[in-house]
Amino acid sequence: MDFLKTVMLDKKIGATIRRVEDLNEAIHHPNIGTIFLLGADINVLPSIVKKVHADNKVLLVHLDMLEGAGKDRAGIHLLARMGLRGLVTTKPNLVKFAREEGMVVIQRLFVLDSESVKTGIKMVSTVKPNAVEILPATVPHFVIQEMKEALGIPVLGGGLLRTEEDVRVALSKGIDAVSTSLRHLWNMNFNK
Repeated sequence: MDFLKTVMLDKKIGATIRRVEDLNEAIHHPNIGTIFLLGADINVLPSIVKKVHADNKVLLVHLDMLEGAGKDRAGIHLLARMGLRGLVTTKPNLVKFAREEGMVVIQRLFVLDSESVKTGIKMVSTVKPNAVEILPATVPHFVIQEMKEALGIPVLGGGLLRTEEDVRVALSKGIDAVSTSLRHLWNMNFNK
């Protein structure tokens, strides 16, 4: 699977949504193809999935922040039955379960120091997500290069991006795409 084409829809910016009330803005934004939902309740998820898919956008739900769904194999099976096609998680066992359900999975890693980079690479190599998202997106160039060389999957970045220049710098370091909740950054255009 070409993650950047099928999940990010060849776009460099994905919209991070923390509140369900903000979803419509991301769905109707012309530059946004992928929505990262960081807060929701299992009871409203089926209608969100339906709405996002109806607009031909990609929905990735951060499972660690989803209320009401078990953070286990049964919970992920339920989400797959609801039509959810993609997850973000910090938990490696959930990556494995979601992959077994045929979902697209992003392993989220917090990069704090050199040891967290090594540990992250080892963990991701074992569970084999479709992509990795590192936080913050402002990490040094060598971190991104090490991850790309070791893992061979797309590296996304999130967190601590405030300006268009921050996004450009992150991308210039090798990050393939970013996720952000800042609406003014959704307006950035990147011509190929």
